[in-house]
Amino acid sequence: DRFLECKDCEKMIPDFIFQKINNKTLKRFCDHVLNCPDCREELTIQFLVSEGMNRLEEGDAFDLNHELAKRMVEARKRLSKIERFIRAGSVLEFIAMTAVLGVVFWIILR
Repeated sequence: DRFLECKDCEKMIPDFIFQKINNKTLKRFCDHVLNCPDCREELTIQFLVSEGMNRLEEGDAFDLNHELAKRMVEARKRLSKIERFIRAGSVLEFIAMTAVLGVVFWIILR
């Protein structure tokens, strides 16, 4: 993965807000936002404006800072689940290859 630059991160903010970001991009986005105060601030501003306008129109009570933090936590959890799934798949692939090699050696040595 290449390093995500601030200008690229800022372009991804609307996709993050509207949950239209793929998992690979989401990981890079989250990693960058967690380590870049400027992009984190831009995300907060865009989230507050976007979601705040919707909530004002609906007349609902809201705590947008809490909701943004919750959305970031949910994104990290989703990525964590995907990474565990990939690791489990790698382990199963290793076990399958080991079994196949075992059968091949058993056939050869018979």
